[in-house]
Amino acid sequence: MDTASSNTAPSSKHLTSPQRKNPPMCQHQPPCPSADSADREAAHLVAHHPEQGWSLLCNGVLLFEDTGELLPDGQVIAPHRPLDPGSVMTAA
Repeated sequence: MDTASSNTAPSSKHLTSPQRKNPPMCQHQPPCPSADSADREAAHLVAHHPEQGWSLLCNGVLLFEDTGELLPDGQVIAPHRPLDPGSVMTAA
């Protein structure tokens, strides 16, 4: 009898959840910018955990202290810190 073929661990495909387009967290009027908007960071805070380095916005966006973001669809936005004032070149 082959016991290697009987796997009792749950399949990872059963652990996924359906993706939501618009998280139902935003009840603001006018509504906050959606997660796919250019101004998505202007949404209201739902949770703020500076000790862990992240905040959750009502549009479902996770903001990290290094300015990176995780969108509700799983897309990662790389950190986009502003440049040091001393390293910015100005036109003469």
